[in-house]
Amino acid sequence: MVQLGDRLDHVLGTKVAGPLADSFSLQTVEDLLRHYPFRYVTQGQGLARKDPEDGERITVVGTVAKADLVPMRQRKGHMLKVVLDCDGQSVSATFFNGHKVRHNITTGSRAMFSGTVKWFRTSWSLNHPGYLMLTDDEDDLVGTTHGGGQLAGMARGATDSSGAVNMSMLALPFLPMYAATREVESWTFLRCARQVLDQLDPVEDPLPESVRTEHGLTGLDEALRIVHFPESEDDIERARYRLRFDEATALQLVMAERRHSVSVRTAPACPPVADGVAAAFDSMLPFELTEGQKDVAQEIGEDLTRSRPMSRLLQGEVGSGKTIVALRAMLQVIDAGLQCALLAPTEVLAAQHYRSISAQLGPLATEGELGAPDKATRVVLLTGSMSTAAKRAALLAIVTGDAGIVIGTHALIQNTVSFFDLGMVVVDEQHRFGVEQRDALRAKARDGVSPHLLVMTATPIPRTIAMTTLGDLETSTLRELPRGRAPIRTSVVPAKDKPAWVDRAWSRISEEVAAGRQAYVVCSRIGDEKPDDAGKDTPDTASAVDVYEALSAGALSHVRVGLLHGRLPTEEKDAVMSAFNAGDIDVLVCTTVVEVGVDVPNATVMVIVDADRFGVSQLHQLRGRIGRGGHQGLCILLTELSPASPTYARLDAVAATTDGFELAVLDLRQRREGDVLGAAQSGTTTTLRLLSLLDHLDIITAAQEFARDVVERDPGLVEHPGLAAMMRSAVDATRVSYLDKA
Repeated sequence: MVQLGDRLDHVLGTKVAGPLADSFSLQTVEDLLRHYPFRYVTQGQGLARKDPEDGERITVVGTVAKADLVPMRQRKGHMLKVVLDCDGQSVSATFFNGHKVRHNITTGSRAMFSGTVKWFRTSWSLNHPGYLMLTDDEDDLVGTTHGGGQLAGMARGATDSSGAVNMSMLALPFLPMYAATREVESWTFLRCARQVLDQLDPVEDPLPESVRTEHGLTGLDEALRIVHFPESEDDIERARYRLRFDEATALQLVMAERRHSVSVRTAPACPPVADGVAAAFDSMLPFELTEGQKDVAQEIGEDLTRSRPMSRLLQGEVGSGKTIVALRAMLQVIDAGLQCALLAPTEVLAAQHYRSISAQLGPLATEGELGAPDKATRVVLLTGSMSTAAKRAALLAIVTGDAGIVIGTHALIQNTVSFFDLGMVVVDEQHRFGVEQRDALRAKARDGVSPHLLVMTATPIPRTIAMTTLGDLETSTLRELPRGRAPIRTSVVPAKDKPAWVDRAWSRISEEVAAGRQAYVVCSRIGDEKPDDAGKDTPDTASAVDVYEALSAGALSHVRVGLLHGRLPTEEKDAVMSAFNAGDIDVLVCTTVVEVGVDVPNATVMVIVDADRFGVSQLHQLRGRIGRGGHQGLCILLTELSPASPTYARLDAVAATTDGFELAVLDLRQRREGDVLGAAQSGTTTTLRLLSLLDHLDIITAAQEFARDVVERDPGLVEHPGLAAMMRSAVDATRVSYLDKA
């Protein structure tokens, strides 16, 4: 008999198990059984989508409506042109070895095709797909194939001597469809699942009966069996509900274990000081904090008083005042005799933080200078492009402890940087840094001490939302805009369909400049390079250099136009940005170097060229650079796409709201939750199979309550080996180590 932990090569043989391991990392029986079908095909059911994407691998089931052998045009031989009727939808397929397959694929027969979608003009087809002829001649599901009952050759439509693979698929009321590859087709999983389940011992359920009863969960043994071979829609829903709960429980067990381990770490306690630099700063503020800023500052302040490391996400709308809240927190840490590091993603932003924080602190940033107040600190900037002498001076101030606030880019992570006593790390725009980079900076604290961590963002990345939903991050939110700040208006302009609207965009900039205000024009690339994901059919995108030259000589020749991008020398970048800040440049043509943190209150208009090339978070960050003064902001999203394009709909969604949290959820739905327990931040990889962090919050909440209760009573899950195995199935040791750094 077979157990869940048995190796697949021992159960199915190496010839079958090898491709499963190579293509899907499936090593054990449980790995295979938890590779769930993503949909089910029934009689009368068409394709999952009418128009799949080019290059997508799909599996379809239908009846052969046409099978014509036709000569090839450019070489000898014949190809078989097949039309598969998938319950009213036609799917075309071409087989280049026409003579070899024509006896198998005959008109009127039912078949399963699996291949890569290829679009040509307005129609799509499958070129030389894998296939499986479906017959109900046999009583058993496995049937006969080449290779002594193994799956060798099956991915390319291997047949027995009768000309078809005999599998009584038609007897199944719901035919499961699996994520597949060229090497491992959907029917390979179906047959493997059948073979394994026929030998599987009854599975012991790791969830207590009380929990199953409370939440209406079917047993694990039944769920694993019926998810692959359901008899009804109710079977499918019951199995998926239980297996979603398993995924949520496994993740929550990991989180609960991690919370328990973090609770024993030591951090420097930083209680408020009545007559410290933080109190002096509060007394000299020229404006009153919003109620939201006061509430968040109190939450963070309370965290800092504890001897357990703070790990908090500060999310707030662009311009909501996150930086001033972070500065007050840093001053509280400085009052405790410790240092703070602020990590910024670009040199432009790091330099701006240095200037703005120094200006806000005023005399409180002059420690060590003649006439400095008794309670003061020192602010130091460290970036990669600084001169050797400037770097040496900054490094000396950091290692001796003279610098209370250290602001920098990735240069702060270098081995040459040593802190005297690092007590807090602030990461601005956390989506621009990987977990490894943040961890490298936190590791610069004294041995045995974990610094407090505050990460800030206006639009959380999908993985951050996932971690927040799972209860792993403490979160503070600023939704209230400072007084006098007007919401930004956003419009989408289809440049190809409405060229007059493009002309109007440049005229709108001219009007704003005439009124004494300024504008940005943002491009997706600098010069003659193409985007990494651009293919031969991808339209060329406008470069900043070309747009600068065109506007300077054309539509905006009557105003002062500047150019800013990442390849400019540091001195030139600083000079351009300073000129724009001073109002000596009216229109700044730039790349995403201004995406975060750049603050020019007089800028009221932004035109984003080829806006479809930017992500949701980028677009929201970029438009946050305008309307920061007392005037209305206007953002214009230019695109060459047609309004019928799905990507155009994404731009419309961005234009419809200025709520960064709503946009973050939109981003999450489009990019998925991300590799929640791994290194991926883009969202394109996921450890989740059936669970959605947006759609199944009730399951996640119930699993969280159960997991925290279990771990509180049994931290190492010594008394719950089944739950420990469930947790290990969700994350391996490498990912746990990674999560600790997060």
